[in-house]
Amino acid sequence: MTSRRALHFVFKVGDRTKTAEFYRDVLGMQFLRHEEFEEGCKATCNGPYDGKWSKSMVGYGPEDSHFVTELTYNYGIKDYKLGNDFQGITIQSNKAVQNARSKNWPLVPVSDGLYSVEAPGGYKFYLVDQAPPQGDPVQKVTLGVSNLSKSTDYWTKLCGMTLYEQTDKSVLLGYGEGQCKLELKAVGATIDRGTAYGRVAFSCPRDQLAGIESSMKESSQAILTPLVSLDTPGKATVEVVIVADPDAHEICFVGDEAFRELSQVDPKADALLDEGIKADKSDEYFAKHPERKGVAK
Repeated sequence: MTSRRALHFVFKVGDRTKTAEFYRDVLGMQFLRHEEFEEGCKATCNGPYDGKWSKSMVGYGPEDSHFVTELTYNYGIKDYKLGNDFQGITIQSNKAVQNARSKNWPLVPVSDGLYSVEAPGGYKFYLVDQAPPQGDPVQKVTLGVSNLSKSTDYWTKLCGMTLYEQTDKSVLLGYGEGQCKLELKAVGATIDRGTAYGRVAFSCPRDQLAGIESSMKESSQAILTPLVSLDTPGKATVEVVIVADPDAHEICFVGDEAFRELSQVDPKADALLDEGIKADKSDEYFAKHPERKGVAK
């Protein structure tokens, strides 16, 4: 479905300062927008938490044309448990490889011209040591699955993705050439999402949202959030449907028209993030009370 496009992957982060350093100085991305919220998202964008949180979008360019990451920070939660659900994001950028070396950020050779690095929290990125392509350097997001055939059927038949490549261990899917692809990788085990589990988001024309919800319901598939409107203070209201695949990977479909308005680059994003970090007194509190250090349950 060429009218659909890959948008972003959501990470929960416990250290915004170190995380911002990684995305800015190692990957070479820029912060595109930053928002602070006083209470949890009704579509659980920040996970199953009801308190104050923030959202930062970061990438290589505007969300209209680039796949980005959404960093959600729950005040008071400093650590999340990794599972085997998220397997990595692959980026083609020799500049990021050079940045990692110059910053002495651990860079692990995987194969000829391919390296892995870890973002704070343990999230893995794979760096292809080549000049970035025209367009978006983010090549694919890889998710672990327990049953490759079952998952492939779900993503192609119910989510409408095109199958680009297939082996006995993985498939490469997408909504169009030039977009970030989704790779499903058989891990030979039950999928454990830990508490760090994320969410992948795609846009579609607004009038397709009800149909997505209906087809999932008719197929007895999980619907985590039925069609709902989400407000962002001072910005556009978007409509979303959030579903889950056979391994409980969360998938958000959002109405494209309003999302394009919501996701315009904010030139104040860096300043707003830094202001939020500076105003956050959580680190001082936990330094005085290490026994109360926030760990996601």
